[in-house]
Amino acid sequence: MRSRTARSATFEAPPNIALVKYWGLRDRALVLPFNSSVSMTLDRLRSRTTVRFDPSLDEDAVELNGAPAAGGPRAAVVQLLDRVRALAGVDERATVRSRNNFPTASGLASSASGFAALAGAASAAAGLRLSPRELSRLARFGSGSACRSVYGGFVEWSAGRRPDGRDSGARPIAPAGHWPGLVDLVVIVRGAPEKAVRSQDAMQSTVRTSPAYARRLAEVPGRVARIRRAIRRRDAASLFPLVMEECDSFREVCETTVPSLDYLTSVSRAVLAEVRAINRAAGRLIAAYTHDAGAHIHVFALRRDVPRIRPRLRSLPGVEVVRLLRAGPGAHPVGSRPGVPRGRPR
Repeated sequence: MRSRTARSATFEAPPNIALVKYWGLRDRALVLPFNSSVSMTLDRLRSRTTVRFDPSLDEDAVELNGAPAAGGPRAAVVQLLDRVRALAGVDERATVRSRNNFPTASGLASSASGFAALAGAASAAAGLRLSPRELSRLARFGSGSACRSVYGGFVEWSAGRRPDGRDSGARPIAPAGHWPGLVDLVVIVRGAPEKAVRSQDAMQSTVRTSPAYARRLAEVPGRVARIRRAIRRRDAASLFPLVMEECDSFREVCETTVPSLDYLTSVSRAVLAEVRAINRAAGRLIAAYTHDAGAHIHVFALRRDVPRIRPRLRSLPGVEVVRLLRAGPGAHPVGSRPGVPRGRPR
């Protein structure tokens, strides 16, 4: 392998919230999911990652949110760096500094934004010039959902059928500005614990042990098609019940896993109950909840209905803040100077 002088690059990437979840891998080495998924890329939340390949280093140095990474988190970063080194034909070790402007490992897809930013920064620092499709495929090896965070707006990750994974990849459904009236009220709950088990490990337990998993796999393709259609038509009346149906299905397979995967706190469950109460009071669905593998809750609504929804969510005991987000842009370079994301969103 060739050696080079030190070179660095910095990328920012957003998290995404899955409207249809991927949960379970048919091939873990290639990170190929059993089912397709659909997500919305979020604005204002970011991971910013700087990678510097340096021939003077004897080993990779990884810093996450200001602290040295160890164990599984460090190993996952090094594995993606090794993949980049192999693609670029370089052998230098790297310094990686990554920081989020939102809570980490608590259900806000910090792994998606983190590995999308890492894939972008590492490939650029190594001299690779990857297309969005190539960058998305690379990011997938760090975290499956990272392949969606490369793109902005609304994104579908097609599971594919080929054993080699060549037909599995993310692609945009609609750009960030497609549905300006749709918002995501992100409910940050106080005291949300960090996940003790990485999602890629937890989901494989679900595949093996949940009696509801086979039924979920049969239902998901139809939901993906209907949600894709609702997004393209900007049809909230169709989208909102599907989003909650999908979330309830995801939660069922988690909770029926052995041992059970319960990512919610009592405050999280109170938020779900409040969304149901808001809809009952309105006499129709004006809000739709969903969550990933964590305690924080996403509540979708139309902008015009936010004044009647947000105060009720804010008033719940244990709710720290309710952030209003929209669909936003995907991963992008921010130059070679190290840095951190701009201030925390309100």
